[in-house]
Amino acid sequence: MTGTVVTMSIDVRRPLAVDLFAGAGGLSLGLEQAGYEIAAAVEYDPIHAAVHEFNFPYGTTFCADVSKITGQQIREESEIGDREIHLVAGGPPCQGISMIGRRAIDDPRNALLKEFVRVVLELRPRYFLMENVAGLMVGGHRQLVDEVVEMVEAGGDYRVVDPIQVLQAADFGTPQSRRRVFVLGARRDVDLPAYPTASHTARTISGVLPNQGMLPLGPSVLEALSDLPDADGFEELLHDDNIGDVTYGASSVYAAQLRGAKKDPTDFSRPRPTTGNALSSSARTIHTKKSIDRFAAALPGTTEVVSRFLRLHPDGLSNTLRAGTASDRGAYTAPRPIHPVYPRVITVREAARLHGYPDWFRFHATKWNGFRQIGNSVPARLARAVGSAILQADGVTPTKGKAIELGDTDLLYMTARVAHDHFGIKERVIPQRDRKVG
Repeated sequence: MTGTVVTMSIDVRRPLAVDLFAGAGGLSLGLEQAGYEIAAAVEYDPIHAAVHEFNFPYGTTFCADVSKITGQQIREESEIGDREIHLVAGGPPCQGISMIGRRAIDDPRNALLKEFVRVVLELRPRYFLMENVAGLMVGGHRQLVDEVVEMVEAGGDYRVVDPIQVLQAADFGTPQSRRRVFVLGARRDVDLPAYPTASHTARTISGVLPNQGMLPLGPSVLEALSDLPDADGFEELLHDDNIGDVTYGASSVYAAQLRGAKKDPTDFSRPRPTTGNALSSSARTIHTKKSIDRFAAALPGTTEVVSRFLRLHPDGLSNTLRAGTASDRGAYTAPRPIHPVYPRVITVREAARLHGYPDWFRFHATKWNGFRQIGNSVPARLARAVGSAILQADGVTPTKGKAIELGDTDLLYMTARVAHDHFGIKERVIPQRDRKVG
């Protein structure tokens, strides 16, 4: 287990949060936007940990297996020390359900759920947040959620908000349909939070607009993407994922906020340098002439019959962006939606726009890792809404964070071997990807 060198100080005036299973940092980003200071994050995959370090250089990024780290280590090897932690958050992976009559939490495939609870209890935050796939609330999987709650409450120091809820990202201003279950809990000496209520009327994937009520209509796919220049117009993007000088089109309010051209009054994150005329995370994908013709012929809001890719509807939502499989499970690339205007799949930056990432946020330079980092993450505006609800329950008025610079761009280009070396890891923790796949 290795923590990175802390290059700048955390702002201890802001409530401190720890993000377990952090990935590239979607949950970290949303919590920071709510008003939290991401004092420490733990991520097992060195490639993802390096990207988290780039985007959140003020905290400590641990490249570690959560099952092999302790709350004491997190405190001692970060700037947290003996300070109170306001929130521990994370999305532990789980893959198995035990036979009826047995404890699902004891299935080895679900071990990280128990480790999440252990670290929460060791760190003793005021609040905790566990998020996961919405399917955990269906059928036998619900047993896992119930057993997590039982473990948390067994010691008597914590209680969980009941009933547990599944939240839809599109209800909170994200142009993507993505449902996640959130388990919220609090120490017994603080007030329980309430789940946030929808801030927007969600569109549909097919572009058929719902009857608009009192809430504003959420942003559309086209509002998220229309100002971005077409990546296929730049030869440089065949060799790298960024280019320094492009022309952007007119921006919607949603896109302007992600570009940093318009202030978002509900965003309390630390300001990063705006991208100006640069375009990042936009490496091109080469398609055959047959694929291009099929993509062009696909109707918006429908699935192209050969690739089974959705052609995004300009007035609708994106479907749920998936991560594909990791190297140890075949390194398969998830289906990528077809752009609503151009006959190609979307770029990593376009996927990031559909997920709520600001343009300053960078991903690994390879498309495979970039899409995995987005597909595995919580949409920022959904995480922001949940984080804000927790702060509100505790009577905390969020304050804007101090401006910071981003990390070293070398972190975005690291191979697995270089990333392992960067974090001082001697044995490979993620199997080598088979480059012939995906």
